[in-house]
Order: sequence, then structure tokens, then C-alpha cells
Amino acid sequence: MPHIGLFTLVVRDYDDAIAFYTGKVGFELVEDTDLGDGKRWVIVAPNGATETRVLLAKAKGERQTCIIGDQTGGRVGFFLNTDDFARDHARMTEAGVRFLEAPRHEPYGTVAVFEDLYGNKWDLLELKAMPPKNLVSH
Repeated sequence: MPHIGLFTLVVRDYDDAIAFYTGKVGFELVEDTDLGDGKRWVIVAPNGATETRVLLAKAKGERQTCIIGDQTGGRVGFFLNTDDFARDHARMTEAGVRFLEAPRHEPYGTVAVFEDLYGNKWDLLELKAMPPKNLVSH
């Protein structure tokens, strides 16, 4: 089945972005390849992730620089799922990640919005276990 392999976050500086995502969010650096002319192929991902990863792309030019930190128009645009919200929220808070709200319990799970180093909004989210769609109750 097809899946999303990478999505791009436009960043101001490769090393600052790597430091934030690996040191504060807890991602691992998957690849950092020099492409010449100041360009790098930088991929980070949650530890153990096997599918979707994040390509950190340094802004080039005014148009790209203008969208740093506002890549989704101020909306939450990225969703980091966890199997232990309390553990990851505490670890990220202690590491200096800025949460914009207290954790809240929603019908779908526990969630809190945080900002990356540029202001992009992410949900830290522990989904509730849902019954299989084909389960029919009588």
C-alpha cells in the first residue's frame, strides 16, 4: 500500500532545526548528506519510525523564507502520535518544548498543541483505542 514517505519543513538553519527535533522533540537524525552549495539532505524522524519522515529543507529566497514557521497558515499542521502521552509530554516540556495549552482529553484521545522552533504548530496526540470498523454489536 502506498504511504507518505517524507514531508518537508522549510527551516532557517539546518543545525538549529536538527538540534530542536533531535534534542527537544526526541526524533532521531536519519540522514544528513552534503549536496554542495550549502544544501543538505536532512531527514529526521520519531525513533523507530519506518514510514513517514521529515525532510528539513533550508529556505532559499524571500518566498521560502517568508513561510518559515507559518507553513499551514497558523493551523496545527503536523500530528505526532504517541503511545504514552504523559511520558512524552513531560520529557518534551523538560527539554524546553513550548506547549501552547495544557493537555486536554477529547473523544479521540489526549492532545496538546506545541510549537517547533519556528512557530509551526504540532499536536502531540495519544489516540484512544477504537474498536475495529467491522465489529458489529448486537
